[in-house]
Amino acid sequence: MSEAMMMRLSIREYRQLPETLTPTELIDGVILTMPSPKHEHQQIIVALVILLNTLIKSGKIVVAPMDVILDDYNTVQPDVFWIRGVDSLCRVGDDGYYYGAPDLVCEVLSPSTALRDRTDKFLLYEKHGVREYWLIDPLNIYMEVYRLQNGVFVRQGVYGTHDTFVSAVLDEQLVSVKQIFG
Repeated sequence: MSEAMMMRLSIREYRQLPETLTPTELIDGVILTMPSPKHEHQQIIVALVILLNTLIKSGKIVVAPMDVILDDYNTVQPDVFWIRGVDSLCRVGDDGYYYGAPDLVCEVLSPSTALRDRTDKFLLYEKHGVREYWLIDPLNIYMEVYRLQNGVFVRQGVYGTHDTFVSAVLDEQLVSVKQIFG
């Protein structure tokens, strides 16, 4: 690759790009674009929002595409995220974008994003203090839940459609995985 293609962008330079609905992230200063999600992916996102709306009494639920700026070289667009409230690390800036780690991040895996969701973004969410991370696999119909403990993600469990789990970040409420997969 040419040197120009390897140039690392800062968040300031990234913000100067034209607004787009194409899923776009800045990971370690590199711009990454993805194809639009497929039908099943979007259905799971809708189900997540409906489920979270029934469980959450306050805060904000946000759906992609929405930038979450983690630091000078990393801006992600989680599929769904939730911000607890005034005690959250994530805030809306004067420019209308989110800054800092959301309390809950949900990523629906797809062939083009699964590796990044499990590696680069996993490490970014962990580093910046996302309190709970849900990875939903529509192909194999299960989800993984990670909790942040002492600055490190610990896998709480892997859950199928007949399972339930307790979400620490959602005030110890019981989550039915079946509601996510329909």
